[in-house]
Amino acid sequence: MIIEAALAFLVTIAILIVVHEYGHYRVAVACGVKVLRFSVGFGRVVWRRQRTPESTEFVVCALPLGGYVRMLDEREGPVAPQDLPHAFNRQSLARRTAIVSAGPLANLLLAVLLYAATSWIGVDEVKAVIGSPVAESVAERAGLRAGDWVQQQSADGESWDDVRSMTDLRWAITQAALHRQALYLRVTDAEGHGLRDIVLGLDRADVGEIDAGLMQRVGIAGPFNPPLMGRVNPGGAAARAGLREGDLVLGVDGVAIRDGAKLRAMIRADAVDGKAAPMRWQIERGGQRLELDVLPAVVEDDGQRIGRIDAYIGGAPQMVNVRYGLVDGLTQGLTRTWEMAALTLRMIGRMLIGEASVRNLSGPLTIADYAGQSAQLGLAYYLGFLALVSVSLGVLNLLPLPMLDGGHLMYYLFEAVTGRPVSVAWLERLQRGGVAVLLLMMSLALYNDVARLLGLH
Repeated sequence: MIIEAALAFLVTIAILIVVHEYGHYRVAVACGVKVLRFSVGFGRVVWRRQRTPESTEFVVCALPLGGYVRMLDEREGPVAPQDLPHAFNRQSLARRTAIVSAGPLANLLLAVLLYAATSWIGVDEVKAVIGSPVAESVAERAGLRAGDWVQQQSADGESWDDVRSMTDLRWAITQAALHRQALYLRVTDAEGHGLRDIVLGLDRADVGEIDAGLMQRVGIAGPFNPPLMGRVNPGGAAARAGLREGDLVLGVDGVAIRDGAKLRAMIRADAVDGKAAPMRWQIERGGQRLELDVLPAVVEDDGQRIGRIDAYIGGAPQMVNVRYGLVDGLTQGLTRTWEMAALTLRMIGRMLIGEASVRNLSGPLTIADYAGQSAQLGLAYYLGFLALVSVSLGVLNLLPLPMLDGGHLMYYLFEAVTGRPVSVAWLERLQRGGVAVLLLMMSLALYNDVARLLGLH
């Protein structure tokens, strides 16, 4: 698993670096700038190719966590008189801006193509049929029930978009929570009957940060799964009660059970004052209805005493294949890239003003973990992950921080407004400040990675 994650991570980084630097390289060559070296990685050169002494040198270095394109520039060394027209610093402001912008824009274009490819290939996703809403949550107050199938969503109640899967639903909820807007949903029962409209009051509810726990706080803990008994451990409470794999639970103590989540919650809550109370289960087995007395065992879990029956509860959620045609897939790629870029910028803004935690920053360990997981799920999932990281890299590089492409664009904006370039003295000060900010961000990201691995976040 660790080796697979490491390989997936290296492939991810290599692809993103090559695409980013190729953007700089391709536009520089088109603008007539002489490119001295195209490097993937830093440190000792492990592979080198150069057709002629005057052509670009392509190298791969031992430390593959980055790359660069070195162009002819009078600020970095002497330039022969005949090569002066091909020096980067001699180019017009428009050309320098185009060359610097090309790297991040190449990453964003890659994301569009990757998201489109994911849409064309198609992925199996969980159908947007929800389980029992969390008690007293936004979802429960809105009127959502276990087994509701969310068919469409809208930000204004007038323009509606189809909800193809739980992924679409999560994204819609994330967007509404981020903008503090109500979310309109059209739902039916699991068979598609009884269409009704409901409103998730995310404009009035405090659901906390935009993170992995958002759906739980909104009240949608997971997809619907039937209250079926799975594997029953020998000698456990379920086995002693006579429960068998495949039993369908209809009710407990006269309360109808609609999904596995509610049944699990009732079992956990059965331990009162450290003791479990007998439960009367109504089940269906082989077309016959039976009643069984079940006495959960009491166990310690995170400082709490809860009930447990030593059996897997809940059938597999329904799946749906989400796939788009050629034009729709490309449109989906453009839309998803734009939305992810906007979400990234908004999250950075919220972190800067203290409305979002810096825990949302992720570093190489988290990226490697997700790279390995997505690669195991299949090509479409890995391409989607690669697109997400490519968007993040493109957006981050456009931030107005010295040492990043966005910092250089900030210098060019100053030059365009004032008619003169930033002085050497100010460039040095800004560079030092940029290095400090980047080191701080990298340290925070690495700390968050380690904290997640240790279970501290």
